[in-house]
Amino acid sequence: MTGVRVVVADDDPLVRAGLRMILDDAPGVEVVAEASDGRQALDAVARERPDVVLMDVRMPHMDGLTATRRLRERSAAVKIIVLTTFDADETIFRALRDGAAGFLFKDTSPEDLIRAVHRAALGEPVLSPGVTNRLIAAVTRPADDSRRLTARALLGRLTDRERDVAVAVSEGLTNSEIAGSLHMGVATVKTHIGNVFAKLEVTNRVQVARYVHDAGLGAPPA
Repeated sequence: MTGVRVVVADDDPLVRAGLRMILDDAPGVEVVAEASDGRQALDAVARERPDVVLMDVRMPHMDGLTATRRLRERSAAVKIIVLTTFDADETIFRALRDGAAGFLFKDTSPEDLIRAVHRAALGEPVLSPGVTNRLIAAVTRPADDSRRLTARALLGRLTDRERDVAVAVSEGLTNSEIAGSLHMGVATVKTHIGNVFAKLEVTNRVQVARYVHDAGLGAPPA
């Protein structure tokens, strides 16, 4: 993929400068704006219409999680990667519940950061390994009866093919891997995933995985 437009939001000018240097040197990536707080991030996105936002959590005036939620309320097009040193479980889960496309720690290598930006722009999930382990632990906790009934009712809205795609998403497969395993085109997979998100009323794959597990469909992540 080429031409990924990125907004970098962080209150530390040295962090912003470092991220810009890494991304501007990467093929097919362009930093189109910087922001030092959540309000500036909202303005930058409205002005520049980027593909991806790298969003710090702790910023003055408006924190990154609030900015993430407001951006997702305005548009589903921009993909937000929360990038922080703060790794409390509730911060991770809130970021993903509020619609972040991923969560990376600031010690992520330049190569992995660039890869994450491209993946997010393509609609793929982006998570640091430590985050993935925490989400697996949360998703694999046994569901109570209320959660199970809610999940089954929501999944009952899906067609058989959409349900197959939802289960594949819960197993952590990328769009390309789902296409291969279910013998369909990547564009068709994206259409099904869009339908799944709409019918389940979710904004990211982690939420899909939670409903699939709660409903007892497929195997829990390994």
